[in-house]
This record gives sequence, structure tokens and C-alpha cells, in this order.
Amino acid sequence: MSIQDSPADLPVQSSERVLTTPIFDAVEDTFAFGERGETLRRVYLRHLSAVAVLAVDEQDRVLLINQYRHPVRMKLWEIPAGLLDVDGEPMLEAAQRELAEEADLQAQTWQTLLDFYTTPGANNEAIRIYLAEGLTEVPEAERHTREAEEAEITTAWVPLAEAVQAVLSGRIHNPSAANGILALHAVRTGAGKLRDARAPWEDHPRAAEIRP
Repeated sequence: MSIQDSPADLPVQSSERVLTTPIFDAVEDTFAFGERGETLRRVYLRHLSAVAVLAVDEQDRVLLINQYRHPVRMKLWEIPAGLLDVDGEPMLEAAQRELAEEADLQAQTWQTLLDFYTTPGANNEAIRIYLAEGLTEVPEAERHTREAEEAEITTAWVPLAEAVQAVLSGRIHNPSAANGILALHAVRTGAGKLRDARAPWEDHPRAAEIRP
């Protein structure tokens, strides 16, 4: 038996945008569900989606960044990430941009590590995590000026084994960081394989607009 998520094209009877913001819209859909055609109504967030980068150096240490997140009132250890908010920008180029902007790094080798939906019961945000290796620093004159919460980002290089334990012990809560760290551990132990950096994601919510 092959375990694989699959699309479900349910008849949407109505769709209303109830809130609009720069990052997401709140949408209320009415649709027919199941063999009986039961009418259901659900409110969810239609999100821009994002990319994230697990950067790893020659010592197999992962780059973590510490950033304040107001909704949870926490300074979280995360990995570089950002919205797909530039028109026409492919996902890989967005990830390369985010690594440079948030960590002042560029990478020679890029591979797809993991795709996931952050909260599929409440929004349609989709995130692709890339593995970035062969790292070099962005020249100082070309570095991005970070603002707001990003202005106080701090960084740490953490051995992969220590990062795995930080996730499993409940010391790291950011989903991209946790998923990326555990996925890389699976790859390193032979339980999983990496994919090409431009591997298709046909069921991405914005597949019609954004190329891998």
C-alpha cells in the first residue's frame, strides 16, 4: 500500500472573503461533503505560503536563528524562512534570498528536504524546507538591512545530534526548525532520501502561480 496524500475536489457552493491582510485572507467556504452531500461551512486562512532553509556546515552543525514571535510571546529558535510574497519568484530563489537576508549566507548546494502544511485544519499555508550546504558568507557590502523583529536576530551553530535532542526534549517549538532537523536526522541515518531542489509540488496551494 502506498501512503500518499491526495487532492479532493469537493463542490464549493459559496466562498466569501471575510478579512484581508497583507499575509493572509480569512475565507468562509460552504461545500458539499461525503456520500450524503452534507453541507458544511468552514472558515480558514488563505495564506501566501513560505519557504525555509536548514543550513548545514562541514561539521554537520545546523544554523539556528533566535527571533521574537509576538503571537506566542516567545523568542524562538528557528531556521531562516520567509513568505512567498515576491510576484513570479520561484520557491528555490525565495529560499536563497531568505538565507542571505536572515543569515548573511549563500550556499553552493541546494536540495529539497521536506514539504508540509503548517496547520491544515485552519489555514492552507504550505512550506518547503531546503537543505543548503557548501556555505559562504555574503559580502558585507551586499548584506540585507534587517528591520523590526529581524533586527535583533541572533544565531547559533548546533551539532545535529544536539538539535535533534532539543526538539525531542521540547526546547525547540518552531515547526520548520523541528521538521527540518528531524528530517535531516532521518536522511543522515538512512531512513529517508533528499529530492532535487526543483522537485515538483503539484498540490501546493499556489502551484498555478509559483514554480519550484
